[in-house]
Amino acid sequence: MHKQYLLTPGPTPLPPQVQEALGRPIIHHRTAEYRALFKRVQQGLQTVVQTTQPVVVFTSSGTGAMEASVCNLLSPGETAVVILGGKFAERWKDLCAAYEVKVIPISVSYGEAVDPQQVREALKAHPEASAVFSTLCETSTGVVHDMQTIGSIVRETNAVLVVDAISGLLADECRTEAWGIDALVSGSQKGLMLPPGLAFLSLSPKAWKRAEAAKSPRYYFDMRAYKKALVDDDTPYTSSVSLVVALDAALQAILAEGVEAFLKRSALLANATRAGIQAMGLKLFAKRPSNGVTAVRAPEGVDTKKLVKQIQDRYQVTLAGGQGEMAGKVFRIAHMGYIGAFDLLVALASVELSLIELGASVTPGQGLKAFQGLIGAR
Repeated sequence: MHKQYLLTPGPTPLPPQVQEALGRPIIHHRTAEYRALFKRVQQGLQTVVQTTQPVVVFTSSGTGAMEASVCNLLSPGETAVVILGGKFAERWKDLCAAYEVKVIPISVSYGEAVDPQQVREALKAHPEASAVFSTLCETSTGVVHDMQTIGSIVRETNAVLVVDAISGLLADECRTEAWGIDALVSGSQKGLMLPPGLAFLSLSPKAWKRAEAAKSPRYYFDMRAYKKALVDDDTPYTSSVSLVVALDAALQAILAEGVEAFLKRSALLANATRAGIQAMGLKLFAKRPSNGVTAVRAPEGVDTKKLVKQIQDRYQVTLAGGQGEMAGKVFRIAHMGYIGAFDLLVALASVELSLIELGASVTPGQGLKAFQGLIGAR
């Protein structure tokens, strides 16, 4: 039996207290006991999301909350600006098309962050736009966008700013209310250290007004039903009880450490990982890298699909490869949630050894030395 190391940008490893919570006897979701727990979860989520508004909890993947934001905030025939630049940003475009929303794309090269002035120009050219869709961290490229500046631009218009923070929450700074983010989307299997299965959506008062008036068809994802149920600390449909119990355990651990401390730790691990990668002679893919995941360009002559498989098969370390046009050209190492310094040392060692085995020119130990130099200097 070999120890497994999971260092993908979702799902991420589960802390012991979360694993223990998942194994507890199930309770009924229409009881005072569950409502008290759900109220505590709501308060914890508001602290993590950095908002005073309710945070709706869906039993779905993060894409469910993405779809909910589209169908609750827009009507067929309306216009939305979509910031592209990765596989998950492109999902916004596809969701808008599914609900007959006209898309104004802002094209961004893979690995690049959007220039906020492009958003200003798009809104100036299309004052009828009802929404701007973006990612915080584009998981497929490892890029983090400047949401604070983008928020200040969108705030001056009638549009709402919708942000996919599924990978970015609790890894990259995201001050939802202070930055003017009107709809914040996230999921359970990333920084929140849970299995997949829960999605979250928080709306600003500006966005709630749109949710009351939108004409798109919706049923399970109708935010009005969730808002009504939250008055009684409840959900309109069956909750994923065990996942919510585990979420309560995860939130208690996060709040005990403190959100700012949690973010600081992710930043330290990200900086040390990038230092280790560059000390090996490898190049980062993202020009504005996220603290949740590091995307790395393949060295000359190495197919990252083979590299990721070699690392998994030989060293039982699971990393992520590239997606779409980046397949075979990029590999990704996560440093969010419960991933720690020792996990990342193992990951870097497995990358070094596997690259050597695949014929790349790498000096053993250089990446580990650079990583430890930053971790030890904290």
